[in-house]
Formats: sequence, structure tokens, C-alpha cells
Amino acid sequence: MDFRSIVGHEDIIKHFKSSIDMDKVSHAYIINGEEGSGKKMLARVFAKTLQCESGASEPCNSCKSCLQCETGNQPDIIVVSHEKPGVISVDEIREQVLDSICIKPYSSKYKIYIIPDAQLMNPQAQNALLKTIEEPPEYGIILLLTNNLDKMLETVKSRCMILTTKPIRERNMIDYLEKDMGLSEDKAYFCLDFAQGNLGKAIKLASNEEYVKIVDSVVDLMSKIPDMDVDDLTFAMNSIEEFKLSINDYMDLMQMWYRDVLMFKVTGNLDRLLFKGQHSALKKQAAVMSYMSIEGKIDAIAKAKKRLDVNANFSVTMELLLLTLKEK
Repeated sequence: MDFRSIVGHEDIIKHFKSSIDMDKVSHAYIINGEEGSGKKMLARVFAKTLQCESGASEPCNSCKSCLQCETGNQPDIIVVSHEKPGVISVDEIREQVLDSICIKPYSSKYKIYIIPDAQLMNPQAQNALLKTIEEPPEYGIILLLTNNLDKMLETVKSRCMILTTKPIRERNMIDYLEKDMGLSEDKAYFCLDFAQGNLGKAIKLASNEEYVKIVDSVVDLMSKIPDMDVDDLTFAMNSIEEFKLSINDYMDLMQMWYRDVLMFKVTGNLDRLLFKGQHSALKKQAAVMSYMSIEGKIDAIAKAKKRLDVNANFSVTMELLLLTLKEK
């Protein structure tokens, strides 16, 4: 696990390595990017490199600290956890960060705190952390990983170095999926189109049985929805409930289905479709839907995602969406 093992994110890696070489490491970073974009990997490798006994901008992978990092036992790298899925409380920040950051590192140059899902910190937790970010001990480094920068307080953002992940180049992703994961060309390109530059999402789709179930469920729903009656929609709603925790991926695939409908309507070309195996259903829907209708459905899915992001009622939101998608 080092910078050379990370696919993409060249700008962020260059910044990290330069800051180490020039001895200008910041005390607080926000690494922002969508889920699966590589934030945790970047943070862990940066932390490992900072703690490496060589002091170089690449970890040596052989010193005591590096070996501890590989097993997750480096005592001066602390990954903050939280009990409730939707919030990081002020008590958790106090117990895991504030109460111990005043204690000098056990065996390393730095004491590094990695806070995944930092956007889940409530305002009280962020404000509690603010004083430490403003006046950190010389050995303290805090890495905040977030997929929604807007949920971070301006006072916190203004005192952090903000780095944002970017989509990974297509060629790099295909090389990794085919050569490192051994996927066939067809499956690699399916994962590529689904992930839209997010390698983490592509890897999950390629290796996680749950993601295969999501794809199968979306295909079954989207191919049949124009002909569904009320009972069918109720059954579909119950099926979607099973994937509530992965609903963003589910809805991404729903949008990509209509992207395929639109692509087929415009070009009639099967080669450019994500759901090539469902070309009959796509062709049928493309024939009866207008361009405005297809775009309206894509927009309706996007709006439903936003409503769920602000904690709208799941069942009501999805029921309204299914009724909208059923319309021709």
C-alpha cells in the first residue's frame, strides 16, 4: 500500500508528496469526493508515508511503522468510528480525538486522525473540533473525508486544505479491471460505464454479489415498469426496500437505463448501450417515449435522489418516482 498502488488522483498525490519533500504538511485536510472515489486509500497512504521512518515521500514498506500500517496496528494513526449510521456526535469526537490529541505520539513523528464520513459530524461535533484545527499541537494532523462538502461548516472548511478527487481516466480503469481483476472486456466496460470514473464503485460491482443483485433488480424493474399495474408497483416497491442502504447506486442504474433508451432512440446503435442484453426492452421503450419524456424521467430520478439526501420519507419518495416512471 503506497502511492504507486493508487489508480489515478495524480494531482492529490503530487500535492502530498511535495508537502512531505518541502516539510510543509498541513495540520488539517479535507479530502472531498463521492463514495468509492478513493478518499480512504489516499488518506491511509498519506498517513503511512508521514509515519514512515525513512522520511521520504514514498513509504519504505519495511520499517516497523510501515509494517504496523499494513496490519492496521500503527498506534499513532487513529481512524474515528461512530455508532449511529447517520451522525457523528460531539461525544464521539471528544472521546476519540480531543481527549487524546494532547498526548504526544507513542512512537512516530505525527499523531494522525482520519475521520471517514466527516459530513456526518453534527454542528456541535464540528465546532468541538474547530479549536483543535485552529490551534493544533505541532505533531497533530487531522484528515476529514467527506462526500458532501456543503455539510461542512464554513469555519471548518476555511481552516483546512481542501483536496477534491476527480474521475479516473477510462484507460486506467479498464487496465485495472482487466489486468488486475481479470475481468472480461464486456464486464470491464459494463463496470466502467456504471462507475463513471469511480474505481471503487466499479470494483464493488465487479466483486460484490450484492451489486449483482442490484443490477438484476433494476433490469427487472425498468424493463417491465411501463406495463405494471398497481399490484406490480407495490411488489416492486417491496423489492426496492431490500436495497435501501444502496439506493444511490440503485438510482444511478435507473438513470443509466434511460440514458440507454435515449442513446438507442438517437443512434439505434446497440454497441453504445450499457444494458446491451436488454436491447429488446430498450428498443420498445425508445419507440413510444419522446425525447422530453425520457429526459423528464432522468430528471425525476435526480430529484428523488436529492429528496432522499435531505431525509425525505423513503417509501413516499420512491412510490411517487415509480408512478412518474410508469407514465409514457
